[in-house]
Amino acid sequence: MIYYTLPLLHKQATLEMVGGKGMSLSKLLTAGIPVPEGFHVTTASYKIFVEKNHIQPHINKLLDGIDSNNTSQLENVSTQIGMLFHNGEMPQEVSDAIKTAYAGLGNIAVAVRSSATAEDLPDASFAGQQETYLNIQGENEVLDAVKRCWVSLWTARAIAYRVKNGIKQEIVALAVVVQKLAFSDASGVMFTLNPINGRRSEMIVNAAWGLGESVVSSLVTPDTIVVDKNAERIVSYEAANKEIMTVRTSDGTEEIPTPEQLRKKHALTRNQVMRLTQLGKKIEKYYEMPMDVEWALEKDKLYIVQARPITVLPPEWTLPEKDVIYTKGSLAEHLPNPVTPLFATLGLEIVNRASALLWIDMFGKSAKKLLPENGAYTIINGYVYLSANSKPLLIAVKSLSPRSLRRALTNSVARWETARKEFEDVIKQWEEKPMHMLNAHQIMEGIQTVFYGACIYFTRIQLTLPAASISETLFTKFFQGAARRAGITDTSVLLLGFDTIALQSEKNLWDLSEWAKQNNTLGFYLKSNPATKIAEDFKSSILPAEVSQEVWIEWKSRINAYFKEFGCTAYEFDFAYATPQEILTPTFESIKAFLEEKGENPYSRQIAFEKRRKQAENEILQQIGGHRKKLFLKLLHWAQNTAPMRENAIYLMGMGHPLIRRMLQEISERLLTGGAISHLDDIYWLTKTELETLITQLDKNIPLSNLSEAIPARQAEHDTFRGYVSPSQLPEKNKKAVSHATQIQKDGKIVLTGIGTSTGVVTAPACVLNSPADFDKFQPGSILIAVTTTPAWTQLFASASAIVTDIGGPLSHSSIVAREYGIPAVMATHTATRSIKNGQMITVDGSEGTVTIDE
Repeated sequence: MIYYTLPLLHKQATLEMVGGKGMSLSKLLTAGIPVPEGFHVTTASYKIFVEKNHIQPHINKLLDGIDSNNTSQLENVSTQIGMLFHNGEMPQEVSDAIKTAYAGLGNIAVAVRSSATAEDLPDASFAGQQETYLNIQGENEVLDAVKRCWVSLWTARAIAYRVKNGIKQEIVALAVVVQKLAFSDASGVMFTLNPINGRRSEMIVNAAWGLGESVVSSLVTPDTIVVDKNAERIVSYEAANKEIMTVRTSDGTEEIPTPEQLRKKHALTRNQVMRLTQLGKKIEKYYEMPMDVEWALEKDKLYIVQARPITVLPPEWTLPEKDVIYTKGSLAEHLPNPVTPLFATLGLEIVNRASALLWIDMFGKSAKKLLPENGAYTIINGYVYLSANSKPLLIAVKSLSPRSLRRALTNSVARWETARKEFEDVIKQWEEKPMHMLNAHQIMEGIQTVFYGACIYFTRIQLTLPAASISETLFTKFFQGAARRAGITDTSVLLLGFDTIALQSEKNLWDLSEWAKQNNTLGFYLKSNPATKIAEDFKSSILPAEVSQEVWIEWKSRINAYFKEFGCTAYEFDFAYATPQEILTPTFESIKAFLEEKGENPYSRQIAFEKRRKQAENEILQQIGGHRKKLFLKLLHWAQNTAPMRENAIYLMGMGHPLIRRMLQEISERLLTGGAISHLDDIYWLTKTELETLITQLDKNIPLSNLSEAIPARQAEHDTFRGYVSPSQLPEKNKKAVSHATQIQKDGKIVLTGIGTSTGVVTAPACVLNSPADFDKFQPGSILIAVTTTPAWTQLFASASAIVTDIGGPLSHSSIVAREYGIPAVMATHTATRSIKNGQMITVDGSEGTVTIDE
């Protein structure tokens, strides 16, 4: 028997007949959950409508060879399919069944919701692809709304989704749910786990006034309530300014401004929150998995209008030790991505050994009380965190003692120079050794020695860098008023334009481009080929046809000299990441930009900054006199001496990385020959113990263990970790645990908030770079989105129109360089690299500290 409609709670209902949404509501009713009464319009109704009106052959013809990325083509086809449905006649048996079922509800106002057969399944999250029509009243209006739901199966977005996911267009069908419309006083969504921090013991409820569409469609920032599920108590209730609400009208719904007295008022009482929590627990228990639930409140009665499994479960950030604070500070800032197994086991052990010495140096006998059992740095869900026992008073007393301050703030530049020289000596000593003559144990010793040198260098600069930030903070604080009176709104102009290594590097590339201009054939070759092709040719032994051998040899020699001087740095402190000497594209992009006159002459920019700096100094000096003038000059010169040191010190942190990677490659080649691994880079996916075992086998000349099978699973886990948003502090401060405090809704658009660190407003396409491996994707003129940047990224800034990072602050590298290039920058957005997609148009406002996703 063919059922064209079925009651919501009917034993005959199957996923194929009533779709995901319909099945979900039937299950909820079975579990005794309050669901507004209604009925299913089954997929059989859709199929007979399509068949009787001969629609499918037309659809197949229209979709033949369609391009899922061609938006205008998709929209055009969608419109044509929509007309086929609009003009189609509802078969008598279908319309009679719908009219009878609707009359059974009492001809009331209903919600008519699409229910796709591929929707809301744990393995094929298809939610939000189809439409919902609210406040529909009258049998003809219901029939029309059902038809419009069917049409919504053929929106441009839904067609593209099916093409991209390989879902056959001819097998899809749509069921529809017709339900009594709850006259919602308030409504919203509930997650039966905390989707922000992954805590299974917490629920999050979003609530706003009126119908739920404004919450589901992100038109309003709702109240956010965190509930402890087990104790059934409210952990926190953040009342939002609910500016908009969705209300019923005579012919549907509309968004209206929320009455002033309700805007900041709690949308739910404590009792209502507790009842909702109990329903959530009941639903979760019935489904045996965390759920995303839509609810409505009508005259103090709660209804559940939808429940779907949460398909992507967030991680739980379980703390390795009690009473320890974990932050993304210090070295963890230079490890923004999840680390590889080799760094996690070999690298971090060396980092912690060097850090323990620093802690003893800084805190003396108190170091034992402050240092956690796992060491200064530990890994949580693949991410490195700086950790300390929770004794803030002890840390403050020890860090701010006169002895500690005096040591950190005096002779900082000289102390950095000494640390740099000692690190350079370690590198030089190992660079001079003939690597192919060493056995694997000796090379491993070299790797550990050079990396230990890098870690000791980092701990030494930890005691020099405070001088740069404190001197800048002091002179800004004391002379902000004088600067303002002189018409200078940004005192950072007094610290820009100094000859840092990054600037010298850029000037060197400018000189290279000027030399290339003199050689017509080389200049033409560089302009007419993409940077990726130039990089390929550079590594190849074959000479490009259009360039003479003499010029090409000179070109390669100059580039190699550039890398010898400026390529000794790292993009990330995890040595698994390639260095600038290996990723050549950004260097060639910079030279191309200068050749094509898209990049600014760094010499001219430096002269302009020097002029502005001196002018600003003179203007401020005119505002002050006597002792204040002396203090100003003393603080200014201190800040100007230490600011370039800060940039240079960080630039050289990865000075040993090119050598470490060459040594690891030497061992890796031997492992590859011996059949232990399948690719050169597989060495980074081994643990320290596994690598040491293989090294022993190599040097004893015995068959190597084959570890290549274990590697894909580790890489997959690493990719999973990369998808997480790692909290900046653990345990989280309560507010951060509640909601994305950094993400708000405004006029239906997502707005990320952070710290504006370089002024200006720019709208341009986004380019998300998760690591140096993505540098090839960077398009000049786009907005650079990264977790953070180091000085090695500087050459990308020359062609970026703005900078946005997940972490960082006004004194971070990204901020300093953005100000120097005069482009807007917003730091500390926490989620930019996860919230923004490549190519999306975004607006960066460096004054307000906001990033608006425009599409």
